[in-house]
Amino acid sequence: DVRLVESGGGSVQTGGTLRLSCTSSEYTFAGSDMGWHRQAPGPGNKCELVSRITKDGSVYYLDSVRGRFTITHDPVKNTMYLEMNDLRPEDTAEYYCAAEGYGLGTIWCNDFHEWGQGTQVTVSS
Repeated sequence: DVRLVESGGGSVQTGGTLRLSCTSSEYTFAGSDMGWHRQAPGPGNKCELVSRITKDGSVYYLDSVRGRFTITHDPVKNTMYLEMNDLRPEDTAEYYCAAEGYGLGTIWCNDFHEWGQGTQVTVSS
């Protein structure tokens, strides 16, 4: 079974920085689209696609994170990263690693629990 292992979340104050990582022993990110989703706590909150990088290098960012977050991929380490700068309380959410065939673009963040655990980011004011 494929596992996508997220790490790097934590609790920071407004303006802080975190770098999320996602790696897998079973899935090769190179040659695939990949990205990060998030879902804020509470009922009714959307499962948002935060950022995506396609196999041809095209990058997408959610408007609210553009200029603050950077998605990268290290094919040697088979690891995807999300560098998050200038964090705001509204960035507080569970963040999930996604890839082709593994939730990328989904509207249901519960899907990610099939192959990952997510990583919690909490930003306090």
